[in-house]
Amino acid sequence: MPITRRALLATSAALATSPLARARAAGENIIRIGVLTDLSGQYRDNSGPTSVLAAQQAVEDFRPEQYGFKVEILSGDHRQKPDIASALAREWYDRDGVDAIADLNNTAVALAVNTVSTEKDKAQLNTGPASGDLTGKYCNPNMVHFAPDTWCFSHSTGTAIMKQGGDSWFLVVADYTFGHALEQNISTLVTGAGGKVLGAARYPFPGTTDFSSYLLEAQTSGAKVLGLCNTGGDMENCVKQAREFGLAKQGMKIAALLGFVTEIHSMGLETAQGLLVSDTFYWDTNDRTRAFTERFIKISPHNYPSSLHASCYAGVTHYLRAVAKLGVPAAKGSGRAAIAAMKAIPTDDDCFGHQQIRPDGRFITPVFLMEAKTPAESKMPWDVLKIVATTPADEAFRPLAEKACPMLKS
Repeated sequence: MPITRRALLATSAALATSPLARARAAGENIIRIGVLTDLSGQYRDNSGPTSVLAAQQAVEDFRPEQYGFKVEILSGDHRQKPDIASALAREWYDRDGVDAIADLNNTAVALAVNTVSTEKDKAQLNTGPASGDLTGKYCNPNMVHFAPDTWCFSHSTGTAIMKQGGDSWFLVVADYTFGHALEQNISTLVTGAGGKVLGAARYPFPGTTDFSSYLLEAQTSGAKVLGLCNTGGDMENCVKQAREFGLAKQGMKIAALLGFVTEIHSMGLETAQGLLVSDTFYWDTNDRTRAFTERFIKISPHNYPSSLHASCYAGVTHYLRAVAKLGVPAAKGSGRAAIAAMKAIPTDDDCFGHQQIRPDGRFITPVFLMEAKTPAESKMPWDVLKIVATTPADEAFRPLAEKACPMLKS
């Protein structure tokens, strides 16, 4: 999906400002937010250019000028490479006066950038990556996690399928930090409930398009459930190829542990119908989500908002609320102070309503178990999901009592 001319002009204007001009502007009330995302790879639809638009929509809706400051949005492509991401983050912080970075829709990328964010004491808004470890062993006072995570996804979808009798699993796993976290979370849930994980196949990420060998391994395992520990184009390809292999007809349940509305729409309901997915946002949930979507599709008519776009909108909105509370000098002076302010005040936006951020940095909100509609049930191209169950916000994410975050152990 091409980014709109309006977005390109706004982003280009921010990027074109010279270092000297930025130095002169340092004393002005300007907050700069970099959206570091996948502008060219397989995650570009579920986050990517549309996340840049979501950040800009957040600024437009928040109207920071009423609080006496301005906001500039920059965008960059991490190309799924942590070294590229961390180098760009350092350049943004050192040269371009960026105060916060959002999106980071790859866990390895988010961790690499957090090293720089911590060193520079900047705010990191994880509105794209999914590993539950970001508020677990990697939790950090310089970041919050707005995107749904591997713990909530595995527990919502996994529990539902276990209740349906799916007590033996074979996992296809994207071989990097995110995939490993999802594999660990679903394995712990399945075995803890008395089920078995009969095998797991890790595949190279990114770059794999043919999953036939992994699906054959799943088929021969005798497992009742094929668990997909991936997302984006990989998840789509796995579902399509599993259908072609006839795994569902042979009695194997396909569980997309991480799936977004963008992928269901891309696959089409002929392929996706009946697929169970979990998520924190669906555009047609209530009056506020529909109002947001109605505004948003005016700038993004070909890509309805996913939960990652909604998370970017909510994360940027709440960061700006914290800036307004602290004052621009204090927020620019310390990302830790800005993150602490975000935790101290309740969130409120059209995507998620009234929610909160826990001490470990985890934004909590209800998680919906959804089923892909049949073609006959759908009334329009993006009418693809129906909510079949809801987990309340205080139950949907890993309990604080587990003390997975080192910040909470002292």
